[in-house]
Amino acid sequence: MRIAIEELEKLCVTALCRVGVSEPDARTTASVLVLADAWGVFTHGVRNLGGYLRRLQAGGIRPAGRPRITADGPAWALVDGDATLGMVSGVFAMRTAIDKARACGLGYAGLRNTCHFGAAGCYAVMAAKDGMIGLAMANDTPTVTAPGAAGAVFGSNPFSFAAPAGDEPPVVLDMATSTVAGGKVFLAATRGESIPEGWVVDGEGNPTTDPTVFTAFPHRGSLTPMAAHKGYGLAFMIETLTSILAGAGVVRTLASWSFADPSIPTDHSAAFFAVDLASMPTGRTFQDSMSRMIREIRALPKAGGGGRIFVPGELEWARHARAVKEGIELPPEAVSALRQVAQSLGLDIPPGAA
Repeated sequence: MRIAIEELEKLCVTALCRVGVSEPDARTTASVLVLADAWGVFTHGVRNLGGYLRRLQAGGIRPAGRPRITADGPAWALVDGDATLGMVSGVFAMRTAIDKARACGLGYAGLRNTCHFGAAGCYAVMAAKDGMIGLAMANDTPTVTAPGAAGAVFGSNPFSFAAPAGDEPPVVLDMATSTVAGGKVFLAATRGESIPEGWVVDGEGNPTTDPTVFTAFPHRGSLTPMAAHKGYGLAFMIETLTSILAGAGVVRTLASWSFADPSIPTDHSAAFFAVDLASMPTGRTFQDSMSRMIREIRALPKAGGGGRIFVPGELEWARHARAVKEGIELPPEAVSALRQVAQSLGLDIPPGAA
């Protein structure tokens, strides 16, 4: 199904408002979900809308929750998400970090009492569009093993970096600290496909190509950490900067946003950083230097004498440009999830979608 960005956002807003979310918060949430889909990151887009709606209806996500600053200093703030939608509290916290950076050069906002916030890149790029460097990261329920462990230790703990690049679109790196995002394993299970060896281990720590070892709940298996001990170390760092620094629940105190009782808050946490380039002497040349570095990378010799070297986020922005012109081509599993949402709430899929 191909659908215009505006129509997809409108459908999400209508669905969220039906379950008690205010229109401004619904628009914020829809913009984050649809941006992920426009980038082609379908595991973090509207296919998750139904899961958020279930939690909203059951009370685990508070439709009228209001994120607020509970403590702050010149360059930092601690934010309580009030168990509202992760996108609403995530945008609030990132804007807080940007405001702190504008005042002090650097800004940090630690967020607690939130829920799954979607694609981390959506928040980091907010800073890049404001002429700043942005970092965004979050913790999650344990699904990823560690060297020497027979079970899960940390969540997939995503991390994103974004920076303005002059004439180029903002550079955006968005990655999980697992070998692969859990959503891709769920997608393979939905399609009845096997997965590459190295993505998942079973309950004894042995490699498996069966995605259902991980997707069944409670999980019988775990994702593997990216680059073994290096991914484990990055996940450890992110847990420190999110849950511990923000004073939130740590690792096993979190509830799964997908599987746990939808009437209870999940207590996810996140961290957002912003660097105001305008406050630094190098800020005047930063974007020109970024553009030059990108051009130099593209001009390097190519393997096999052809092809192209991409910089982080380049493919996503190309998909976004196409989506703006032609609409988003949603994959079948996202269409199915969207139709279930529409049916459950008595909504119509936009007639222009095909």
